[in-house]
Amino acid sequence: MIVVTGGAGFIGSNIVRELNLLGETEILIVDSLKSSPNPAHPKFLNLTSAKFADFMDKREFRAALAAGRFKRQRFRAIFHNGACSDTLEDDGQYIMCNNFTYSKELLHFATERRIPLIYASSAAVYGLSSSFAEGEENERPLNVYGFSKLAFDNYVRARMTQFDSTVVGLRYFNVYGPFESHKGRMASVIHHFSRQLKETGKIKMFRGSGGYRDGEQRRDFVYVRDLARLSLFLAGLTGESAVRRGVVNAGTGASRTFKDVAAAVMKVLGPGEIEFIPFPAELEGRYQHFTEADTTALRQLGWSEPFTPLEPGVRETLQGWYLEEPAVEGV
Repeated sequence: MIVVTGGAGFIGSNIVRELNLLGETEILIVDSLKSSPNPAHPKFLNLTSAKFADFMDKREFRAALAAGRFKRQRFRAIFHNGACSDTLEDDGQYIMCNNFTYSKELLHFATERRIPLIYASSAAVYGLSSSFAEGEENERPLNVYGFSKLAFDNYVRARMTQFDSTVVGLRYFNVYGPFESHKGRMASVIHHFSRQLKETGKIKMFRGSGGYRDGEQRRDFVYVRDLARLSLFLAGLTGESAVRRGVVNAGTGASRTFKDVAAAVMKVLGPGEIEFIPFPAELEGRYQHFTEADTTALRQLGWSEPFTPLEPGVRETLQGWYLEEPAVEGV
């Protein structure tokens, strides 16, 4: 059995589908379907054509871990993407329970049984840093979400030499792709731009901010399917099986502007106007105007595949990655 926590979410459901493409269906999906930021597209829709063996609510799963119910269950790998991913959530107690304590429970379960664990960290740990190499001198989170991710990364790094099995934290940069409609405001700009273009014929982006001109803010946009494939590789399910350990960046290593994203979207969906809007006051001091992954440590773990450039990744996303996925993903 393979476990995917957050398996009904954006990255988790893409991992499930990548597993399915390998013929893997003995999958335990763990998630909470209690609510969705976008009521028009609840998370369960991400799994309607996926193949898996079992589903557990997150609370039930954590209780089962604590009760030792999985002592005799053989798990081949755990992909831990279950967390609160809202970077604007200010309830620190809630965030730390979901992103830190839950992750510790899975870490100890996996390492005690030598189960490969690939877990989701975030580039939010870097805050306003201009350097994105994995090191404490660059790690200055701007919000409690980023703090929760950094706290667990540090917990893992302090114990890394004690582990006899694969443990890899992936610091996701700006991920985009299919199956993110449920995320509401936290969906990628690719999703928001395509929806705006179809509904209004316009794409809105911020005026100059953070020292950048209108629409020239830069992010490292990474295609979700690349991350799904990377996760399977690190867990030893594809390629050479090996023990891998580290907390590494998961980005392309090349930043692109928001104008570049708009151009890529319009190349697929047709031309439109760009409207520059004021930078929101509530994001002052909480917004990364620039991100660009240093991929040195990731490559040292053996991942040599190229990342999908922005334009073909956007095209695949908007035209439908899987045959059953509607174009523009329900926008």
